[in-house]
Amino acid sequence: MTPRITWDEASARRYERQLLRTPAPPGTPPAEVVATLLATHAQVLSAAELSVGLRLDGATRQDVRAALWDDRSVVKTYGPRGTIHLLASAELPFWSAALTAIPEGPSPFPQDVRMTPAQEDEVVTAIGDALAGKQLTIDELTEEVVARTGPWAGDLVMEAFQGKWPRWRQVMHRAGQSGALCFAPNRGRKATYTRPPRFEPLPAQEALATLVRHYLHAYGPATPQHFAKWVAGPKSWAADLFAALAASGGIEEVDFEGSPAWVVAGDTGFPSEGVRGVRLLPYFDAYTIAAQPRERMFPGAAYQRALAGGQAGNYPVLLVDGVVAGVWHQRRQGKRTTVTVEALGRLSAAQRRELREQVDRVGEVLGASAELVVGKVTVGPHA
Repeated sequence: MTPRITWDEASARRYERQLLRTPAPPGTPPAEVVATLLATHAQVLSAAELSVGLRLDGATRQDVRAALWDDRSVVKTYGPRGTIHLLASAELPFWSAALTAIPEGPSPFPQDVRMTPAQEDEVVTAIGDALAGKQLTIDELTEEVVARTGPWAGDLVMEAFQGKWPRWRQVMHRAGQSGALCFAPNRGRKATYTRPPRFEPLPAQEALATLVRHYLHAYGPATPQHFAKWVAGPKSWAADLFAALAASGGIEEVDFEGSPAWVVAGDTGFPSEGVRGVRLLPYFDAYTIAAQPRERMFPGAAYQRALAGGQAGNYPVLLVDGVVAGVWHQRRQGKRTTVTVEALGRLSAAQRRELREQVDRVGEVLGASAELVVGKVTVGPHA
């Protein structure tokens, strides 16, 4: 018989596997936590530091930075959806092969801006060669890419915030996903780039199967449509991928709240005890991005208050019993930070005590003394 899974069971298992019920013990390498999350959104690096630090008992942002910049067990690069993530370096062999095997949609660039497939390959190779053993700013990397390819790569044809970017930059995300580029420590206020630790990519189909299994282990039950949204791939392609994995015995179907969904084959054990507790999660935390269906993750008023046009991650969120129940914002001043939490429902005395502990933990991770204010968050998304 097809196993039947309820939302409460799925939520409890995700919460547990995402290290939200119990953080990883002291001394656990940050790379292990990053791998557990699968990928940690890092467009705002302080948010990524919080995502990892809150899940690792006693850790601070300095532990995450040491893993990122010193021992390089974690890399900051272009991951799912072409956005910046932290990935575990040991998992780059499947990440790189899987991400570059996901079909891309039509180019968003006008015909006269695009590069040919051959030119794209040439630029990605040039980026990797230029960054081997070096840390370059974007301007320095532009010079190196143009010198290795030709003036066409440096043509200022891409619309940017206050001017034009050179043509080659339209494949920066692809260079990151393929292992030719990752971020290095800032040089002053300027971002710099380098090449990640060398690795041998897995065969594409093996890598995709590995990525699906990791995704379902962390966030299942899930549908091909959920996976397609998470990686920004075509729905039909994801459906075919899941069908092939099911046929080979790698994943199996379950009944999730009355609809078909998928888990890793044999991974049908779920906690009987529901989620209890209060947690604070930062911008674009993996749990709120990947847990589906979104209407259950953001119930009632949370769907309007904590999402931006249906998109998750634009607000740091308050979790109560595993689902979004408010938003929060922190304002740093020197060694102090004020954390304003807007709860969408009444918090019990016990929940307010746990919230206080969460605010203190946020302060510890960020290296600040934290003050809790319960009230309206007046700033908008990404503030």
